[in-house]
Amino acid sequence: MRKSNEEALQIATEILELIESDSLNEKQKDQIIEDSIYNFTHFVNRAILEHRKSASTDFSFVEWEDEQAIFRDTKNREFIDCLGGYGVYLLGHRHPKVVKAVEAQLKRYALHSQELVDPLRGYLSKLVAAITPGDMQYTYLTNSGAEANEMAFKLARLATGKTHFISTVNGFHGKTFGALSSSGKAVFREPYLPLVPGFHHVPFGDADAMENAIKQLEATGEKVAGIMVEPIQGEGGINIPSDDYFPRLREICDEHGCLLIVDEIQTGMGRTGTLFGIDHWNVVPDIMTLGKAFGGGVMPITAMVARPHLWKKMEENPFLLGSSTFGGNPLCCAGAIAGIKTILEENIVEQAREKGDYIMERLAEIQKRYPEVMVAVRGKGLLIGMEFATNEVGFELAKRLFNDQILVGGTLNNATVIRIEPPAVITYKQIDTVINAIDKHVANLAQQPAVTS
Repeated sequence: MRKSNEEALQIATEILELIESDSLNEKQKDQIIEDSIYNFTHFVNRAILEHRKSASTDFSFVEWEDEQAIFRDTKNREFIDCLGGYGVYLLGHRHPKVVKAVEAQLKRYALHSQELVDPLRGYLSKLVAAITPGDMQYTYLTNSGAEANEMAFKLARLATGKTHFISTVNGFHGKTFGALSSSGKAVFREPYLPLVPGFHHVPFGDADAMENAIKQLEATGEKVAGIMVEPIQGEGGINIPSDDYFPRLREICDEHGCLLIVDEIQTGMGRTGTLFGIDHWNVVPDIMTLGKAFGGGVMPITAMVARPHLWKKMEENPFLLGSSTFGGNPLCCAGAIAGIKTILEENIVEQAREKGDYIMERLAEIQKRYPEVMVAVRGKGLLIGMEFATNEVGFELAKRLFNDQILVGGTLNNATVIRIEPPAVITYKQIDTVINAIDKHVANLAQQPAVTS
């Protein structure tokens, strides 16, 4: 059946009327909820509705506005955001300095011509070189964390002439084929096997296992281009290595002539109380990938950053690595530049460290009182995990917090460890509201043997 342009134009007109309206009346609010459920069911994937984290089966919560550490739905219900877009909203929602920069660039030009030199890509890359560890210098700008990691694998093979990679069990590096091949969770990998050959996995935090894997490959004539590791495993459950882990990995890579690739997609830009997660161990990677908070919480932009000696192949053919149409576009670069400036001038790193310490201390007190419910608390800065006795207990807490209009990182299938990743601009009053709610619900769950057994 031929589709009607007139019908499509009418749909677009109605949608833009909602987007461009300064405020919504009650009829419009109800219409957006009804439309959202219908559209996801018929044009996206109904299963997404049923997996909306801790929001249970009530689909009436439709996000519509946000600012600082909160967001509101179409009914003007206000939520404290302790999920933070899994790391995106370090500066909060719509930080005015970032929005101002993006708006200014939008008034000038939005995307680049692909032929003239686009200055903002150069400016942002210079700024990235100024803040990253050691002699890291060259940047390739991308659109998603998975894409940044794909570029890291390609550069490692180009620069070393070797083929194999080793990453860690429970590590997460994205869901494109190369990134997924490096990720270490069966639930994501199994539907797509066989994946890209040459990827191997060892336990996170075990430097001896990493070295042995490299030696075993070398003994059979295989060469390792690099190892990819998160400073702290996020999706894997907020797993923190011992203090000698990354110094050992640096030594192992140097000894065997392979590259240390650090995935800072979630940990970078100040989230863990240092500008980059790897800074906790004073180690300089060969390649680093950035994302999440890199766009200032306003624009989607990621990056791969590398040391200069790895870039020689790129001088022979600058498009050998890739030629992303939208990577490093002016709008996203403006947002990232403003985001970095804001992180530095508003002491966001220090805020993340201090507020993270405060949250950890309060949660540790709760954990000591109710160890049968909350098994452990761990984290650095504002990347914090609460481990529960069972997946069911964690999900029940996440649901109860949602009913209190507090959003945390707990899903139906993965709630044994719940992530707390609020914006660094969250107030201590908001933090106390969250902690008091957690305390109340954990105490209540401890009185329900059927839940904790």
